[in-house]
Amino acid sequence: MAIFSKTCEHAMRAVLYLAQTNAANSRFGIKDIAIEIGSPELYLGKILQDLSRKGLIGSAKGPNGGFFMTPEMRSKPLIDIVKAVDGEDLFLNCGLGLKQCSELNPCPLHNQFKAIRANITAMLSEKTIDAFSGEMMDRMLNLKKTI
Repeated sequence: MAIFSKTCEHAMRAVLYLAQTNAANSRFGIKDIAIEIGSPELYLGKILQDLSRKGLIGSAKGPNGGFFMTPEMRSKPLIDIVKAVDGEDLFLNCGLGLKQCSELNPCPLHNQFKAIRANITAMLSEKTIDAFSGEMMDRMLNLKKTI
């Protein structure tokens, strides 16, 4: 069971790929990124354009164009990717999706999920894109999703 949407998973893998492979002035096309992370090209293209509009990755048009990351972009926390793609629901809403669940009227899972949510928030806030991609490289983890 995943905690992020499929779109967020693809976004995170694409951002981590760019962070890992981004040598000075290197730019990567959608097709290359899609192949390397195992994502559908058209779907990934929309995700990358959205991330670029939100300033999490850079893009350049033209013959030497493509997607890239600057050191400033790589220094952002992972939580920025999740919030840009999935919004803040994971960090704010009831684990069961109940509208009436609140601090004053908690569902049976409220307090347990509140602690889990706090841990997820801390984990994603404390880890930068650069640090996480470095750890993945150190462990030689592949960015393609397994079935």
